[in-house]
Amino acid sequence: MTEPAVPPIVTAAWDAYGDHREVVEVREVSANVSTNSVYLLVLDDGHAMVAKRSSYGSYVHFRQDHYRIHEWIHRLRGTRYASFLAPVLLKNDEVFTYRDEGEWVVFYGQQPFYDFLPRVLTDTQVESLGQEMGLFHRACLEISDRVKPTWQSLGADVASLHDAIGSSEWRRERGFMDSSISFVRAHCDAFLGNADDLGYHEWTKIPVLIDWNIGNFSVGMDGDGFKFFSRWDYDWFRIEPRMLDLYFCARVVRSEGDQTAFSYTADPFFDERFMKFLRAYHEVHRLTKEELLFLKEAYRFFILNYVLRIGEHFFKPDICHRLQHEAVEEYLPHLELVDFEPLLEVL
Repeated sequence: MTEPAVPPIVTAAWDAYGDHREVVEVREVSANVSTNSVYLLVLDDGHAMVAKRSSYGSYVHFRQDHYRIHEWIHRLRGTRYASFLAPVLLKNDEVFTYRDEGEWVVFYGQQPFYDFLPRVLTDTQVESLGQEMGLFHRACLEISDRVKPTWQSLGADVASLHDAIGSSEWRRERGFMDSSISFVRAHCDAFLGNADDLGYHEWTKIPVLIDWNIGNFSVGMDGDGFKFFSRWDYDWFRIEPRMLDLYFCARVVRSEGDQTAFSYTADPFFDERFMKFLRAYHEVHRLTKEELLFLKEAYRFFILNYVLRIGEHFFKPDICHRLQHEAVEEYLPHLELVDFEPLLEVL
């Protein structure tokens, strides 16, 4: 390898993988906001692989997620999305992951890309995103019974936050006042109760990716619209209701477009362009009243889990600190004032 800055675990993982090809160049392609490290490994035959190094959470969950991702990709064979998702590399017909102490690595095949969406979408592109997301979700629904669930669940994650907020050390590390305990726990209880009432436990769970910012996927332009072409980021992979994907879709289609300097308000749900997205989605994959109302809880879960509970694993420290305090001071207080009933006009 030509760059000494590459972590030794990446070199060790490639050696353990046992590929006869040598790595002749390494380029870091990590996202600027994430704590994960991603590297493009250029091989001596001109091909390339992608290595992701992570230290977040449980290695067991990391490994299981990638087994499910491989299973998901395999089941999509024969559909229009057969080559959409970046493949996870196998060794001896098993998903290959490498662990060393508190870090782990997985390899992906390099995914080609075509066109990227502009920062602000046209009306036709908003409709294309709705149709493509609906069709992709429908394809995932059709194979969902052949992709096993994971041990992770929304309820377990929210329960973990409910307990964690009671720790004075946990609050001190994040700069939260003692008064935040009852406030955050009330939102945990609201999520659990409302999701249950809306029928969460009866819905079919499908593989979802949650983070659909425009840097995570490429498209093929088709006239004034487009079709999905490739996708390569699995950081927030879950097997859960399809509605968890739609908050980031709302952020992409909003009038001001996808942003590099970002906050996580609920406002994108109420942009007229999101209604246009939903109508296009609904035309190809029907939505229900309960699912649309669940968007409020999907958003609440995103703030509770990915911002408050484990934000430090997904955002660099300065971004994480800002988002966590905005969550307590702005996002969650505002959520109780917001009525999601207007979204039902889509039906």
